[in-house]
Amino acid sequence: MGSPIRREVGQVFVPVRDMASAVPWYCRLLGLPVATPSHEDTICDLPMDDGPGVALDANAPFTPDGPPRFFWWADDLAEVERHLVGLGVSETSGVVDIGSVAFLQFRDPDGNLLMVCERRGPRA
Repeated sequence: MGSPIRREVGQVFVPVRDMASAVPWYCRLLGLPVATPSHEDTICDLPMDDGPGVALDANAPFTPDGPPRFFWWADDLAEVERHLVGLGVSETSGVVDIGSVAFLQFRDPDGNLLMVCERRGPRA
């Protein structure tokens, strides 16, 4: 059975309370130049040599209910949404476009919040 969701983790999220202190700390930890947060200073992508990316995320507290800890990449979120409906997933966030990416969130049978992203144009 095929799926429009690639078996590729795109990003791992690390929840932070204070982006201004977290960014330099993580950059020193990993030997990186100090990165610049994006998305109104709530996300900071840290470049990795291999594997999924790491993003410091100050958007919301992480609880067992969410937000998602990682996402999968896909090329067509409309196709993903159709795929989810075919699997019986009834509640999704709908496609949310934030400029650099668009995403779709949904829950697994245990209630875990999951996320699929599609790359979009650069954020203005």
